[in-house]
Amino acid sequence: MSSWLGGLGSGLGQSLGQVGGSLASLTGQISNFTKDMLMEGTEEVEAELPNSRRKEIEAIHAILRSENERLKKLCADLEEKHEASELQIKQQSTSYRSQLQQKEVEISHLKARQIALQDQLLKLQSAAQSVSSGAGSVPATTASSSFGYGVSHHASAFHDDDMDFGDIISSQQEINRLSNEVSRLESEVGHWRHIAQTSKAQGSNSSDQDEICKLQNIIKELKQNRSQEIDDHQHEMSVLQNAHQQKLTEITRRHREELTDYEERIEELENLLQQGGSGVAVTDHSKIHEMQKIIQVLQTEKVESTKKIEELEDKIEDISKKLSSAENDRDVLRKEKERLSVENRQMMEECESLKLESSKLQPYAMKHGDTVTEEKTILPQSTSVEEEVFRLQQALSDAENEIMRLSNLNQDNSLTEDNQKLKMHVQVLEKENSLLSQEKEELQISLSKLNNEYEVIKSTTTRNMDLDSELRDLRLNLEAKEQELNQSITERETLAAELEELDRQNQEATKHMILIKDQLSKQQTEGDSIISKLKKDLNDEIKRVHQLEDDKMNITKEFNVQKEKLIQNELVLSDLHLTNQKLEDKVEDLVDQLNKSQKNNLNIQKENFELKEHIKQKEEELSRVRDELTPSHNQDSHSNCKDDLLQEREAEVRSLKQNLSEIEQLNENFKKVAFDLKMENEKLVLACEDVRHQLEESIAGNNQISLEKNTIVEALKMEKGQLEAELCRAEKRLLEDANKYEQTIKELSAARNLSASALQLEQERLVKLNQEKDFEIAELKEKIEHMDTDHKETKKMWSSSLEEQKQLTQLINEKEIFIEKLQERNSELQEELDEYTQALRKNEILRQTIEEKDRNLGSMKEENNHLKEELERLREQQSRAVPTAEPKTLDSITELESEVSQLNTIKDSLEEEIKHHRKIIEDQNQSKVQLLQSLREQKEEMDEFKYQHEQMNVTHAQLLLEKDEEIKNLHKTIEQIKTQLHEERQDVQTENSDIFQETKVQSLNIENGSEKHDLSKAETEKLVKGIKERELEIKLLNEKNISLTKQIDQLSKDEVGKLTQIIQQKDLEIQALHARMSSAAYTQDVVYLQQQLQAYAMEREQVLAVLSEKTRENSHLKTEYHKMIDIVAAKEAALIKLQDENKKLSTRFESSGQEMFRETIQNLSRIIREKDIEIDALSQKCQTLLTVLQTSTTGSEVGGVNSNQFEELLQERDKLKQQVKKMEEWKQQVMTTVQNMQRESAQLQEELHQLQAQVVLDSDNSSKLQVDYTGLIQSYEQNETKLKNFGQELAQVQHSIGQLCNTKDLLLGKLDIISPQLSSGPSLTSQSAESLRTSKPDVLSESSKQEIEELRKSLQEKDETIRTLQENNHRLSDSIAATSELGRKEHEQTDSEIKQLKEKQDILQKSLKEKDLLIKAKSDQLLSLNENFTNKVNENELLRQAVTNLKERTLILEMDICKLKGENEKIVETSRGKETEYQALQETNMKFSMMLREKEFECHSMKEKALAFEQLLKEKEQGKTGELNQLLNAVKSMQEKTVMFQQERDQVLLALKQKQMESTAVQKEVQHLREKELRLNQELERLRNHLLESEDSYTREALAAEDREAKLRKRVTQLEEKLVSSSNAMESASHQASLQVESLQEQLNTVSKQRDEAAGQLSVSREQVKQYALSLSNLQMVLEHFQQEEKAMYSAELEKHKQLVAEWKKKAENLEGKLVSLQESLDEANAALDSASRLTEQLDLKEEQIEELKKQNQLRQEMLDEVQKKLMNLVNSTEGKVDKVLMRNLFIGHFHTPKNKRHEVLRLMGSILDIKREEMDQLLNEDQGGVTRWMTGWLGGGSKSVPNTPLRPNQQTQYNSSFSELFVKFLETESHPSVPPPKLSVHDMKPLDSPGRRKLDTNVPESFKDTAASRSGRRADVSPFLAPRSAAVPLINPAGLGPGGPGHLLLKPISDVLPTFTPLPVLPDNSAGVVLKELLKQQ
Repeated sequence: MSSWLGGLGSGLGQSLGQVGGSLASLTGQISNFTKDMLMEGTEEVEAELPNSRRKEIEAIHAILRSENERLKKLCADLEEKHEASELQIKQQSTSYRSQLQQKEVEISHLKARQIALQDQLLKLQSAAQSVSSGAGSVPATTASSSFGYGVSHHASAFHDDDMDFGDIISSQQEINRLSNEVSRLESEVGHWRHIAQTSKAQGSNSSDQDEICKLQNIIKELKQNRSQEIDDHQHEMSVLQNAHQQKLTEITRRHREELTDYEERIEELENLLQQGGSGVAVTDHSKIHEMQKIIQVLQTEKVESTKKIEELEDKIEDISKKLSSAENDRDVLRKEKERLSVENRQMMEECESLKLESSKLQPYAMKHGDTVTEEKTILPQSTSVEEEVFRLQQALSDAENEIMRLSNLNQDNSLTEDNQKLKMHVQVLEKENSLLSQEKEELQISLSKLNNEYEVIKSTTTRNMDLDSELRDLRLNLEAKEQELNQSITERETLAAELEELDRQNQEATKHMILIKDQLSKQQTEGDSIISKLKKDLNDEIKRVHQLEDDKMNITKEFNVQKEKLIQNELVLSDLHLTNQKLEDKVEDLVDQLNKSQKNNLNIQKENFELKEHIKQKEEELSRVRDELTPSHNQDSHSNCKDDLLQEREAEVRSLKQNLSEIEQLNENFKKVAFDLKMENEKLVLACEDVRHQLEESIAGNNQISLEKNTIVEALKMEKGQLEAELCRAEKRLLEDANKYEQTIKELSAARNLSASALQLEQERLVKLNQEKDFEIAELKEKIEHMDTDHKETKKMWSSSLEEQKQLTQLINEKEIFIEKLQERNSELQEELDEYTQALRKNEILRQTIEEKDRNLGSMKEENNHLKEELERLREQQSRAVPTAEPKTLDSITELESEVSQLNTIKDSLEEEIKHHRKIIEDQNQSKVQLLQSLREQKEEMDEFKYQHEQMNVTHAQLLLEKDEEIKNLHKTIEQIKTQLHEERQDVQTENSDIFQETKVQSLNIENGSEKHDLSKAETEKLVKGIKERELEIKLLNEKNISLTKQIDQLSKDEVGKLTQIIQQKDLEIQALHARMSSAAYTQDVVYLQQQLQAYAMEREQVLAVLSEKTRENSHLKTEYHKMIDIVAAKEAALIKLQDENKKLSTRFESSGQEMFRETIQNLSRIIREKDIEIDALSQKCQTLLTVLQTSTTGSEVGGVNSNQFEELLQERDKLKQQVKKMEEWKQQVMTTVQNMQRESAQLQEELHQLQAQVVLDSDNSSKLQVDYTGLIQSYEQNETKLKNFGQELAQVQHSIGQLCNTKDLLLGKLDIISPQLSSGPSLTSQSAESLRTSKPDVLSESSKQEIEELRKSLQEKDETIRTLQENNHRLSDSIAATSELGRKEHEQTDSEIKQLKEKQDILQKSLKEKDLLIKAKSDQLLSLNENFTNKVNENELLRQAVTNLKERTLILEMDICKLKGENEKIVETSRGKETEYQALQETNMKFSMMLREKEFECHSMKEKALAFEQLLKEKEQGKTGELNQLLNAVKSMQEKTVMFQQERDQVLLALKQKQMESTAVQKEVQHLREKELRLNQELERLRNHLLESEDSYTREALAAEDREAKLRKRVTQLEEKLVSSSNAMESASHQASLQVESLQEQLNTVSKQRDEAAGQLSVSREQVKQYALSLSNLQMVLEHFQQEEKAMYSAELEKHKQLVAEWKKKAENLEGKLVSLQESLDEANAALDSASRLTEQLDLKEEQIEELKKQNQLRQEMLDEVQKKLMNLVNSTEGKVDKVLMRNLFIGHFHTPKNKRHEVLRLMGSILDIKREEMDQLLNEDQGGVTRWMTGWLGGGSKSVPNTPLRPNQQTQYNSSFSELFVKFLETESHPSVPPPKLSVHDMKPLDSPGRRKLDTNVPESFKDTAASRSGRRADVSPFLAPRSAAVPLINPAGLGPGGPGHLLLKPISDVLPTFTPLPVLPDNSAGVVLKELLKQQ
């Protein structure tokens, strides 16, 4: 708005500046203050003026009215302009109204949303009330107050149509306000929802209170902010008011200053008047008259100023109204702000009320804890309430922020707008004020002076009444002089005005000339600059060329570098290959390792099998043992032990089974690992092959890129040459231009001195030259742009090549990365292998541990067995024992119970171990589960394989049928070839035998395979019993495998049988042929065959040539096909582009053109109206002046003549003007038409060029298509002719085959003829033995018929001689001897001849074989060529079809192109129409602009005329008319000049516009060219991509062809091998051929008929054969894979079983070892048990004695103390002696002990006193009458005696101890090996080194020795008083450590062989149970 108002103000200022200085600032607006000031000024003036002068002022007032009217007209003009501006404002206001309507729609939406939110709030509040259940009611929040104003405001907004901007702003503000309110409400809703949620969730938590506090703080802060904002706003308002007051004071001050300036000016004018009066004091009256005139003038001016002031006041009032409206808006905003604040307060109150409710709800929630279920249903509602509250709070904050922002904005906007308006008004007012104040001051000064003068004159009149007469005369003189003065002054003024006008015109002319000169100089400088720019461009081009050369050099270097990189890449490839080989070697090593592991597995499985058998035996033994043990179980009540043993056995068996299953799982894992490794190896190999292929492709791509780069370099060279040539041309042109410019400069310098007319001519010429130069410059620019585009294209080419290089380098890098990844993968695989090996080791360690546990178990079992045996013995003892010993059974029971408890502890420990093992087993089970999952996956794979296998069976059946057909065909071919095969029977027999052997081997292998399968079945069935759940799946898989293998075996057997039958038939045929082989026509056949070979070779060459031609044609057709595809694609792309362009053009023309034209037309119409108004005003002014002239000159005739002349002149001038206008219009029309024609011609030329190019392209395309079509037709005809030729050739070949068959029949016939002759030979020779000897070699020779005939003759002669010799036998014995010698010689000669013949025959046979092979090869080649030919023919047919399809597509596309061209032409026509319209509008625009200028010029001229008329009026008054004519002439000349200058200016403007149009056209062309370039670049890129794709496809096809070649070669080799094998078979079957000759001849006849039929089917069957061969190969691959998998499976299973067998063997050995050790330990345990049973009996008795002994303890303790003291002294001295104290103690002990135990004490005494055993027995028998068996054992009689326990003095303390301690100590003593009773003689004691001792030591096991040693070491630092007896006094002296030498003090060892219990360091504090447990554990 401000910019628009500023524009209006500036426009008004300019228009008013032309009228006069007084009306410079009419658009301004003045305040009320200035108006009041001016009014006061006028009142003061009126008051000061006297009444006499009023009349004069009124007279002047009438004159000034005319000027006032003129000013009114100006005002009317300005009002019209104002109306035009208002129209613009209306347009803008309409747009604003549309926006307002949109905003209102938004407001309505927002209101609806607000209402919805309020409803939601109400609902939420109601929900909250329901939740609180009467705790507190929430006040309903309604926003009626907030919305009431908005509605009313908007209702009042659209009352008027002419809405002000203030309304728009207010509506916008309201929209913002409403949107803010909505957002505020939403945020509050969200906030309250959040609060409700938190209150529900937390219950009585303090978070709600915290939130309430926070909200209260926020409310306080918001209130403070609001108060601060209000204060700031009031402060700003006060500041603005102060500023306004300051401005007003400044304006008043300036007004006063201006008034003072006016007064000073009036004084100066008065001084000038006084000087003009030339110092005459008398002429007071004249001065007064002048002053009066001046006053009148001033009064008129004052009246005008008052009118102006009134107008200004009106405007000020309007402005004040606007200000008041703005203030009202401000008030409205304030009210809105207050309402918002009120709403804020309401919302805050609501918030507080909600908080209070929530605080009330908290305890209620605590109370109603049971109603949680109900609250759960309400929870989502409460959450929604909290969310809404939260939203409302957010909206509040947002609204407050928005209010802040809006208030600031409103203030800023309103202030800025008001300030700008005020500034404008102030400036305008200041200007007007200054002018008015100046005038006022001048008037005041003049008035004051006049008053003073009047007073002076009055005084002079009173004094000088006498001088009246003189004064009158003087006055008359003065008046005359004053008139003269006035005339002279007026003349001088007119002359000065004319001079000034002339000066102005001269100045304008000079300025115009200077401008023209400046323009020319500028043009010159521009031309120079253009020349310099072009030179610079030339230099830049040269530099670029040099840079390009450098770039080329760099690129060549880079190319070399790339080559080197390629070489490096090849080296890297070779390294890769080496690494791949290494990897493959590693893989092979891994495979070998796997094979070894599989072998080991097989061995283990065998061993497992053996172990299983062994275990079965053991189980049978166990069962027997159980059977034996059962009766004892029935007898005893202690059967628990055996049950436990059985359970333990069963547990052991289970654990063993589990171990087996674990091992099997491990084996399966290893198998899987091996399989995975194999798969990974295969993947690696495949990846290596992929890498190789990729590298090969990259190398090929590099080669292609190098070729492309070479071509690019060549193209760049060509382009460089062209650029240099163009540069040379451009330089020449520039030189010419420079010369021309220099000439023009010279001409300009010469033209400076010429006159105006010459200047005009030169100017026109220069303009033309300038235009030409401009055209040339444009051409040069176009050329430079072309050069730039070419340069850019070259740059793009280089950049693309560089990018391709970069891509190559990236590819190479990627390959390297891939190789590195492969290496990493390999390393990872190796690491995995290492991990697997580690896992294997761990498993082995686990196995070892398990074996150790098994051994321990075995040992425990053996011990248990021993214990059982001892128990049996004990039972026997009990049965034998006396009835007195019955209480001992109780003791034994207790002992057994203790043993049971010990065994239970052992069992617990074993159970713990079992649990540990179970954990391990569970882990392994998890692994088993994983394995099962993998098995399931394998199952799925197996199902897939099944499906494939079924499919393969179907295909196999089909293949078999096809094979049968093939075999039949082979039969036929073999029968053809049989005639050409000759070999000996021996070779045949050997080969036949070999073949039969091979077949036998195969059959054997098959049988072996079946046997293996049977074995594996049996083994699997055995294993399945152990692990049923897991092995079921394996069973199924095995069964499937077996069925598959059986099927495969059956298939292979069927095939083998068929083949053997075929081979036998072939053998028979070959034998028959061999019989026919030996013929005389052999050489002729060979020659004939050689000829045939040559013919075949010729035919092959022809066929090859035909094939090569076909391939060429095929490639040609492919290229044509690709070209056609490219053309079609290009046309499609062109079509799409044309369509897009059409759409764009249509949219552009429709949218942009119309709006532009409308706006321009509207603007022009407005300007024209304004100009017309101005012209009307000026014409009215002229008419008024004319009327004034006419009225003034009615009195005088001269004046009338002048007026008539003046009118005539004016009329002539008007006519001339009209003519000039017409001429100018015509000229402009001509110019515009010329320009239009030029543009149209240029466009037409461009279109012509485009159309020509399109036509050329179309013609080229059509010619290409025609050529392609003709070529295709020719190729088709050629192909047809070639086909015919091939048919003829085939017929010839068939004919030749028929001839060959005939020759074969002939040969066979000859062979038949020769055979009976041979058979008749030997029958003749059977008359004598000697003749046979001589004739056999003759017969065998088989060389020629002549020799045979000669031999026959000689035979007949010999027969005759033999007859004669028989008659004369005795007589001619000498002659017989001679004949026999001769016969021998002949025989030798014949042998040599036979050998030579055989050698020849061998050579011929070899040559025949070679020829046969050659014939076969040739025939195979012929067949392959025929196949190729058929393939090529098919491809040609396909290509023909493709060509026809492409032709149809091209026709369709051409039709589409035609349609699009038609549409394009229509669009072009429409665009042309639019362009013509546009040009017409531009022309009209130009015309309007010209009209405008003319109107402006007319305005100027009219103003000048007005001035001239005023001057004329003044001159008329004075009566001078001569000067008027002169002035008119001068005016006319000046007008003509001005017209001329105007025309020149118009021409220059037109030229400028033309140049602008040309520049726009050039820009359009440049844009068009750029678009073309872009399109061409896109097409280039597309073509490149297409080329790359086609090359890739070609390379792929080439690779595929190579693969096919390789496959075909393989097939050829296979066929050759088959042929060789078949030839061998035929040779082997030659001896059977004689039988089948007749059948073969019949078959040949039938075959010759069938062959013709088969020839037609051959082509079809070959294709089928190909497919079947492929499928067969796939089947074979699959079968091999299956077989390999099965072998692997069976081998793995075998290895597994072997491993199992080996493990079982090991376990059996271990078990055997354990059995032996257990038996030994059993013996020991039995002995220990016996002793233990005795001890238990003793201990039971001793427990009874303890009570008695306790009483005696006190006495004994005293005794013991003394004894201990003595012992301490006597330990060292009394070890080798018998102690008296000991004997005494024993003696006392005997009497103290009960009667049952006294015999033991006596025994001890006897053993110490060396009383013999027999004597002691006798004594005791006497005493007791009978000793039990275990008592005799106690004394050490026999090997099983237990060591005695000699009592020592220190042992008497043991009466204090309990029974269990005594029992433990007894066991400790028992654990040591027993020694014989000591003999006190020193001789009997053996030293350590004695041999007997050594022997004993040798017999002792190492374990016992170790224990002894450890014991000695352990007991070294234990005191004898604290330790038990065994520790204090060891029974065996450990390695001579004791001081007493070898042996014990008292005892010597009796039997070291017996097992001993290792003693424990037990303290007397320990409980007996713990000690027992420890003891048993150690055992």
